[in-house]
Amino acid sequence: MFSRYENADNRLEDEDMDFDRRTLLASATTAAAAAATLTSGLAKAAAPKNQIRIATEEAFSTREHMRAMKALVDSAPEVTRHDYRLWRLITGDQLADTPARLLDLEKQRLAEMDQYGVNMQLLSLTSPGVQMLATDVAVGVAESVNDEMAEAIARHPTRFAGLATVAPQDPARAAQEIERAKTKLKLNGIVINSQTNNEYLDLQKYWPILEAAEAHDMPIYIHPRTPSDQMRAPFDDYNMGSAFWGYGMETSTHFVRIMMSGAFDRFPNLKIVLGHMGEAVHFWIWRLDYMSAPGRARGETPTKKLPSEYLRQNLRITTSGQENPHALRYSIDVLGLENVMWAIDYPYQETPGAVSFMDNAPLSQQERDAVYWQNAKRIFNITTI
Repeated sequence: MFSRYENADNRLEDEDMDFDRRTLLASATTAAAAAATLTSGLAKAAAPKNQIRIATEEAFSTREHMRAMKALVDSAPEVTRHDYRLWRLITGDQLADTPARLLDLEKQRLAEMDQYGVNMQLLSLTSPGVQMLATDVAVGVAESVNDEMAEAIARHPTRFAGLATVAPQDPARAAQEIERAKTKLKLNGIVINSQTNNEYLDLQKYWPILEAAEAHDMPIYIHPRTPSDQMRAPFDDYNMGSAFWGYGMETSTHFVRIMMSGAFDRFPNLKIVLGHMGEAVHFWIWRLDYMSAPGRARGETPTKKLPSEYLRQNLRITTSGQENPHALRYSIDVLGLENVMWAIDYPYQETPGAVSFMDNAPLSQQERDAVYWQNAKRIFNITTI
């Protein structure tokens, strides 16, 4: 299967790809119908025909990245972790068209964007990025991925923006790559796929990454991956370590660790972005504050503010893969309209369903514009839309 990617000059011809997505997205129709049922009776005026749309969690890959991941999973005896299982499926060509869709930044992707009125995708390297690779390999792949993404953005400056990949395995070099991504490549933020070697960004060894992100006004999008070894045992059964459940639990826990470490007191202008309707962390906002009251345990490191204040000050969320109008309404009301953005989660979620969801969500047009594109433009410093 991998021979199709060996020549970096090869073009991904449409006729070479089987765009049968039944294996990956068998339940998409059912989910879309459920979302429509939730929306019925709530919707205000639908989106206008000239609606602007910026999608903010849109995955891609490169041939070098796929080769590195294939070499990793081929050599690894571990087969129970979902990270490994997923990449064995991808590099084994068992997820139908997924590798082609990840690699394509010219044909099918742009055609689908045009078909459904998506003006721009904010690109990010697909999970788990480079965080399973050996440190030196990870650093090199991250740099090449960022270079390729910047080249694609230069070819299509009104269609793509991008989140830089860094290798947290080496925090100092990751901080340097953040600076390069901002000043030389003109990228718009950073993507980190939750835990790295079972460690989280709350540890002060990783704070050079947070410091660089704040200094260069580069939001960190924490994307999910398989739960760390410390917490994975209950998730190994029933495929619970996947996007079904474990991804969200891993990522929301990561954010709370950062929050309770005092990182936001040290870096007050740092912005963390969580997808999938905020990984549900803000649905706990009342209890987080309640359990932080004097006399109640709230973590080992004292923080200067209540959790609700950090959630509204330092957290931004996207709707990727959570097409639930009630959850959207709650998120806007609790976090503030200015902190919520739209996303598709391409190619793992269906573009038409994500567009239909937001077009018909129970929002005023002012709210719809903010979620669909204005907030993303501001938060990620997008200037070419």
